[in-house]
Order: sequence, then C-alpha cells, then structure tokens
Amino acid sequence: MSSTLLVTGAAGQLGQRIIHHLLETYKVAPERIVAATRSPEKLAELAAKGVVTRKADFDDTANLPAAFAGVDRLLIISTDALAVPGLRLKQQTAAVEAAKKAGVTHILYTSMPAPEDSLVTFAPDHIGTENAIKASGIGYTILRDAWYFDNYLHGLPHSLETGKWYTATGNGRVSNISRNDCALAIAAALASATADNATYTLTGSTALTIEDVANVVSRITDRPLEVVQVNDEQFAAGLAGAGLPPFVVDMLVSADANTRAGKFDILTNDFQKLTGKEPQTLRSFIEEHKAALLG
Repeated sequence: MSSTLLVTGAAGQLGQRIIHHLLETYKVAPERIVAATRSPEKLAELAAKGVVTRKADFDDTANLPAAFAGVDRLLIISTDALAVPGLRLKQQTAAVEAAKKAGVTHILYTSMPAPEDSLVTFAPDHIGTENAIKASGIGYTILRDAWYFDNYLHGLPHSLETGKWYTATGNGRVSNISRNDCALAIAAALASATADNATYTLTGSTALTIEDVANVVSRITDRPLEVVQVNDEQFAAGLAGAGLPPFVVDMLVSADANTRAGKFDILTNDFQKLTGKEPQTLRSFIEEHKAALLG
C-alpha cells in the first residue's frame, strides 16, 4: 500500500499517539504520513523523523482544500471547539467539504458511542459530522471512541486527597478504554487499505460503574475513596464552584446523565477486530498512572 495518510489535530494528545503507532507499530514510512495542525511549528519532532507537516485550520475554509491536496486517506480528529455551540460541527463540515474538493478517497472520523441517542451536549456535533461524511459520497470509517480512562486523571487526584468522589452517574456503567488503545485502533484503520464503509465503536472489555472504578483505584493507591452520589443540580453546583466554565459544567453533567441512563453501557469487540489485541484493563491503567494519581 502506498496511500498518503493525513492526520488532523496532529499536535494533540490523540493525534500524537496515532502518528506514533503509524510509525512504530504499523511501520508506515514517514514520508507517507502528513501531520496537520493549526500550528505546524509544534510538529518539529515529527518533521525531524521525515513526517510531512502542514498547516490545516478548519476555520480557514479557503485554504483547507490545499492542506488536503494529494491525500488518499484523511483522518479528521474531532476539534476542541466546544465553547461555542455549533462551531465544532461547522469546522468539521468544512473539513469534509475540503476533502471532497481535494479528491480524498477515504475519510476517517473520531466520534463517540451512539451519538444518535445521547444526552451528551456535544453529541449533535458528532452525528452531524458523521452524516456530512456519509452524504459526501467519499468512502468512510467512523471510529466511535468510548470515554477514556485518561479522563479520570483530571479529577481523581483531588478525590483521593479528600477521600470522596462526587458523581451523578448512579448505577450506570461505562465501557472505558485508554486513549492509547483508541490511537492504536485508529492507526490500524488509517493504515489499512480497505475502501469499505464501516463504523466501529471502540470500547474496553468490561463496563464498570463508578463504584467499580473507585474500588480498583482505592486498592491500587491504598487510599480510601468513597463514592458520593448527587443529583444533576448538586453536581453542576460543585463543578461551577471548582471554577469550571459553564460549557464544561454542562458537558460533564450531561455525560453523567448519559451514563446514569445506561447510554454508555456498550461493549463491542471492534478494538480486537482492528488490532488483534485485547484492550488495556482499568487495573493496568491505574497501576501505570499511580504516581500521577497520588500527586
């Protein structure tokens, strides 16, 4: 296979890991990889390895087709433009239109599980982008990433300090997966020669409640951790009191509500199909990040 592969958002955490796996795990020649971002100066290390770097700004629609020129398989990593409602969908739709103008033959997109039936505030961005890709007539692979284990690293250090983990998830379960495992599977799909249209939901091997997660974290860190269930209003007030912006508060509250409603309780073997491996377990992930959790 000699396709040219382009990764948008290449300076971000997911983009960096995807390119790492393209190079190191799947042995894709660096000159076949294009790393694109709004700030290509951040990609100096990749450029030194022979990876092609380009500027791709989803807000600069006039120049976006040129950024995708000569590309066969394009990975659109969903953008971080969540503060302004509708902006992310506008950006990503522009990227799809630019891909069509540039003659891209296959689009891959990082979505979320079951966006068509979700309470999460940003779900419309994902289903809207998926629909735009399908309407473009370009071949596609949709990769619906489950909630990352990594997201727990933001709040858990504080929860371990206080001994209490406040949540509005109730008894809902989430099939978490690590960001690195998502990157591994996405890189496999990007490096593939398949032209078939497909939608994959990337999950871990087990669906867990917050109580399950807390028990594992407590055992590995040897710290007590009590799960305190609150309602949406109490959860929102606590997040706002911690200084989080309103759009982040709404997003986190909606994610807990989605979990409580059972809408994140989805298990697939799509990760294994793409990689031939088993996903990292919660226990392994927490052991790997124990030092960070304990500060």
